[in-house]
Amino acid sequence: MSGSTIAKLGAIAAERWGMVTTAQAANAGISRKTLSSLTTSGALERLAQGVYRMVGAPAAMLEIDPIRIHWLALGGTTSLIAAGRSAAALHEVGDWLPGASEFVAATRRTTRIDGVRIRIRSLEVKDTVFVDGMPTMTVERTIADLVESREDLAHVSDAVAQAIQRGTLLRPDRLKEMLEPLAHRYREPSGAALVERLSEAVPR
Repeated sequence: MSGSTIAKLGAIAAERWGMVTTAQAANAGISRKTLSSLTTSGALERLAQGVYRMVGAPAAMLEIDPIRIHWLALGGTTSLIAAGRSAAALHEVGDWLPGASEFVAATRRTTRIDGVRIRIRSLEVKDTVFVDGMPTMTVERTIADLVESREDLAHVSDAVAQAIQRGTLLRPDRLKEMLEPLAHRYREPSGAALVERLSEAVPR
């Protein structure tokens, strides 16, 4: 196998956590047959249908790697945004058990990939951010999404505390705004009151 092929794949993988997809390889003129040969020879590791990792590339955290693999397997497009627990894991806030990779898209999408959940949701541009190259809900939108999904408020409170301590909860007023329609569910008079309740565990 020519060194130029490995170099091309390496350049692609360097921008995607050491991973490359069959579509990206094809765009670089590298066939599926070549990818198969490289996998057999040990130069590539097959992670999922159409997703490979360059051997020697570091694996990520247990919670994050599957999210990235699933996102790439789904096409790796900016229209698919990490949400819920997956977004929290990417932001490194909260203590969440590994589960399904959660994404939102503006239009209905289906997939046969196990361990993936895609919801329909249109997000404002101000509520999305790139986390190490992956489109993700902002910390504020993530927290609101966790509350809306009826996650345990104690766990959400931990995520809020960590976000504040890490300095990544940048727009508390936006969080209050998004929690306003959810406040009554938790018998709070306003989104601001619900944010205050979620922030009670934060050291003063």
